[in-house]
Amino acid sequence: MRIVVGVGGGIAAYKACSLVRKFTETGHHVRVIPTESALQFVGKATFEALSGNPVQTGVFADVPEVPHVRIGQEADLVVIAPATADLMARAASGRADDLLTATLLTARCPVLFAPAMHTEMWEHPATVANVATLRAHGSTVMEPASGRLTGADTGPGRLPEPEEIFALASLLLERSDALPRDLEGRRVVVSAGGTREPLDPVRFLGNRSSGKQGYAMARVAAQRGAQVTLIAGNTIGLEPPAAVDVVHVTTAEQMGTAVDKHSVGADAVIMAAAVADFRPVNVAAAKIKKGAHEPNSIELTKNRDILAGLVQARRDGQLGGLAIVGFAAETGDEHGDVLTHARAKLARKGCDLLVVNAVGEGKAFEVDNNDGWLLGADGTEQSLDHGSKALLASRVLDALGPLLR
Repeated sequence: MRIVVGVGGGIAAYKACSLVRKFTETGHHVRVIPTESALQFVGKATFEALSGNPVQTGVFADVPEVPHVRIGQEADLVVIAPATADLMARAASGRADDLLTATLLTARCPVLFAPAMHTEMWEHPATVANVATLRAHGSTVMEPASGRLTGADTGPGRLPEPEEIFALASLLLERSDALPRDLEGRRVVVSAGGTREPLDPVRFLGNRSSGKQGYAMARVAAQRGAQVTLIAGNTIGLEPPAAVDVVHVTTAEQMGTAVDKHSVGADAVIMAAAVADFRPVNVAAAKIKKGAHEPNSIELTKNRDILAGLVQARRDGQLGGLAIVGFAAETGDEHGDVLTHARAKLARKGCDLLVVNAVGEGKAFEVDNNDGWLLGADGTEQSLDHGSKALLASRVLDALGPLLR
């Protein structure tokens, strides 16, 4: 794919270097177009070395090739990172006073803006209006991260990490359209990762869930406008998604308590976590040693079914019109295939949507891609084609949107 990376003049311009490398390492043809101000932070030679292509800022360079028109026309994706307040203002008003803004006017591919600025600038009515204009024109404008800004300031306006920008950019390439803002004003709770049930201070019962699918659900929901609370179990090595509130838990009991708390007043709960079905009855206060006193067996007891509990609470009128999405990791056996077991589980659980993944070596757990089926309580069944976990998340949210309306 032919990708244009536009770089605005902010201190976060150095992060664009990592983003360019991610695109080139995955086989894309990358053209970097910085603003003149961006070159005050990162030199032209750096972007040329990383992309393997010449870097220009003005419309009068290489005139016979007409780059201010051709680059945008040929692009499959344009990513602006960082997108400063000034750059977004010029783009929203249709200015074409440098190569980057001219390219934006001629691009007919998906365009992704990753904002970076101080909180006061991000929240200023002029920026709010410019962001709304860009979205109305069909561009995707990311919600910025919260955190340390230039100097001692902290707050929303921080550039999302290159990995997150890359994931959303890759999703736009897979979808070939802008990400809809159909969850504005909605509160969505997402659970992610596996739970760990302690045996002693060292050991635990767990599972292979990495949390990547749940994090993708939270990330995409937030970028579609939702206020997202992510309840995260074991998710070692995953960075919190931008614009998402994260609650960390360890055990199934803690997961259930957190889901109960945050589902009150929510519009949807998406149970993507791999919650342990059982826990040890007794937890040793000291590490269990080998030898004469080692146990012959470990007695287990059932954990409560969080998903079924949500459905029952809704039936009892405690959660209003909450939409509930479940996840099921299934294998076939002598009693039926994956879909047979999934249909039975949907009937037992009573949720509105059930995402079904066939699991096994290299499938669903601990990998970056996923596929499966989406079953609806109304009897509909949709195949979820193989792709990134962000793509699967976006397809699930496509189906969830009408339930909320």
